[in-house]
Amino acid sequence: MPPSPPAPRLLLLLALLIACAASGVGCSAPRFAQLDRLRELHQRERRPAAEQVDAARGLLARLLPSHSASFEFRVVSTEQCGGKACFIINNHPSFDGEATPEILILGASGVEISAGLHWYLKNYCAAHISWAKTGGSQLSSVPYPGSLPRVPAGGILIQRPVDWSYYQNAVTSSYSFAWWDWERWEKEIDWMALQGINLPLAFTGQETIWQKVFQRYNISKSDLDDFFGGPAFLSWSRMANMHGWGGPLPQTWLDDQLTLQKKILSRMYAFGMSPVLPAFSGNIPAALKLKFPSAKVTHLGNWFTVDSNPRWCCTYLLDASDPLYVEIGKLFIEEQIREYGRTSHVYNCDTFDENTPPLSDPNYISSLGAATFRAMQSGDDDAIWLMQGWLFTYDPFWEPPQMKALLHSVPVGRMIVLDLYAEVKPVWINSDQFYGVPYIWCMLHNFAADFEMYGILDAVASGPIDARLSEKSTMVGVGMSMEGIEQNPIVYDLMSEMGFHHRQVDLQVWVETYPTRRYGKSVVGLQDAWRILHQTLYNCTDGKNDKNRDVIVAFPDVEPFVIQTPGLCTRTSKNYSTMPSENSVVRDASNDAYDQPHIWYDTIAVIHALELFLEYGDEVSDSNTFRYDLVDLTRQALAKYANQIFLKIIQGYKSNNINQVTTLCERFLNIVEDLDVLLASHEGFLLGPWLESAKGLARDHEQEIQYEWNARTQITMWFDNTETKASLLRDYANKYWSGLLRDYYGPRAAIYFKHLISSLKKKEPFALEEWRREWISLTNNWQSDMKVFTTTATGDTLNISRALDIKYLRNADSLGLDGMDSFGKPASL
Repeated sequence: MPPSPPAPRLLLLLALLIACAASGVGCSAPRFAQLDRLRELHQRERRPAAEQVDAARGLLARLLPSHSASFEFRVVSTEQCGGKACFIINNHPSFDGEATPEILILGASGVEISAGLHWYLKNYCAAHISWAKTGGSQLSSVPYPGSLPRVPAGGILIQRPVDWSYYQNAVTSSYSFAWWDWERWEKEIDWMALQGINLPLAFTGQETIWQKVFQRYNISKSDLDDFFGGPAFLSWSRMANMHGWGGPLPQTWLDDQLTLQKKILSRMYAFGMSPVLPAFSGNIPAALKLKFPSAKVTHLGNWFTVDSNPRWCCTYLLDASDPLYVEIGKLFIEEQIREYGRTSHVYNCDTFDENTPPLSDPNYISSLGAATFRAMQSGDDDAIWLMQGWLFTYDPFWEPPQMKALLHSVPVGRMIVLDLYAEVKPVWINSDQFYGVPYIWCMLHNFAADFEMYGILDAVASGPIDARLSEKSTMVGVGMSMEGIEQNPIVYDLMSEMGFHHRQVDLQVWVETYPTRRYGKSVVGLQDAWRILHQTLYNCTDGKNDKNRDVIVAFPDVEPFVIQTPGLCTRTSKNYSTMPSENSVVRDASNDAYDQPHIWYDTIAVIHALELFLEYGDEVSDSNTFRYDLVDLTRQALAKYANQIFLKIIQGYKSNNINQVTTLCERFLNIVEDLDVLLASHEGFLLGPWLESAKGLARDHEQEIQYEWNARTQITMWFDNTETKASLLRDYANKYWSGLLRDYYGPRAAIYFKHLISSLKKKEPFALEEWRREWISLTNNWQSDMKVFTTTATGDTLNISRALDIKYLRNADSLGLDGMDSFGKPASL
């Protein structure tokens, strides 16, 4: 008898092996015995297959309820995937009509099944998944039940090239998640599963665990009131950067967050994820130092407070060499396991994140690292230390001897490092693969959840592949480590795929198909527009941090003469009294902190892309994803235009041209007002939801006041100030949100312009002190205000954008000092 034909799954595995060999692409990740042990634990302790299938089916019912009967899901072993995590998509063998399953998706876990569902919808139904604020999901292209596209005979097998897809940054919980309830968290966990995330941070509610631990040392709730930060600033009190700011935390907050964390963990585990819990980093309340006066405690220095204000700064760090360190660390791990009922054995600890060690001796550094890990291991013998590698990028203290000492302070394989900013400043390249320590290639991309159309798509498409295939690679995963989410959906759409790609992505093809998937319709003009955006906005190669410093949202707090105006020849004039006051530049330290807005692309090309959006927009004007992109692109173009207007204002001031200054100041303020109208036309650009969600977590009016103050403060002044000294972190978390521009950014700019014009009229130096006094007062009053802002979008995005294009951008060439009249009359909105 002839031999039986090989089973379809075997054919898939053989095809994968042949493809890897033929392309020269390695299909296996580096092996570390301790991480092999972790994989075994995760598989053994994972929730039952039926529960993982139920989790995936629940996701499908929430995402695409009309197709709940169109898919069947099954969990399979990694052996059936060739020894790695994978998903397999097949045509269902029993399909015979509309009421029966059409597609069968097999996966090594609920996450793999969900990622397989996303892969199918994306690549066979031209669908698109993104956050609700960035337009949500485009599923109109999915055919009706009974007519779903078939996959090739034999099915599709997608195997992970590396084990882990990591998600979050230590501060994402404050910049993006601070005010989330379970309804919002459920949507995010669904999004994670669809993107294949299997290693997410799970930091919610940890203050309640700390409260229980410190109670064992007779530390009271009132003692902790000065230790924990407020709800919008918990990330930084956790990292020992500050204490008490925005607090105290009500007991109801602590209790509610712990309840929320249990729901979060339960759902993550149901999908088969491995949530990362926090570990003890040495950060202790001041009261503990008083109770243990002989303990080795370091009083840390100032972290961005004005005048080193001890009310908020200079926290206490327990030395890892002190016996109390291991004791507290053990209790914290054990208390989490007791409270949550289980653990994934992976713990995040960043003892030196923006906190430089007191000594540079490698032996000392090694002893600190060993003790930090010992504290974890004493609470969980199978503990793995996950550490953000930001310190190696941020702090010049970490030379190779110090870096090696920390990385080698624990057994190899018991620490995983996040190469946090690998798309711009990869550490693995210059550290000999983190000196043999396993790491995860991460894309940082965003700071403080600000708004900037920015990315490095080419680095995202190739960087993880190059790192994995490099000689002696120790890469074990890919990750998204942004400080804030809900922006630049194209970047995250691509990055989430990199957990499943074995070879570099063909970006030309990928970008060409992106607008079809995002908008649900193929429009050649929009494809052309996105090619331009790929080559400009999403092709930043200058190696600079992209922190949005547009003048509108990050107004310069300096004298006008400090602001550089390239190409300006200041004419000689007898009206020299507008010159800077004597030695002002030397005396004013804040002048050194002025950041020029980041520009890395051809703005004219981007305006052309916008014109294509406007020309072809009618074909997809009913698409929420298109409307989001149109608002964002128009905002991007107008914000850079406003930067140029501002420089012309400063030029006019330096040239004593009061007519130019007055005209352009009015124009700048008009742009701010018009931008607010534009932003109001899409739910993703509203201030109201941020404030209302903060108040929504309050139990009484007093908490509403506190939580709203936290929410308003984070996006404006951020930290402390005096009457004439602004916070050193002002505008760090700036936002292009309707309501914020109209009520705060516009009035702030108007104060500065008032003093500019007054200086010219009175022929006196710019009143820097008075400007600061007024705008700081404006800010503090705004922080404490309780004005209600809408949570509902209003206006026709396409018509508003077209009007603004006519009003401003088509006349952008008229910015010269001569011919100011060519601005013409403002177009009506």
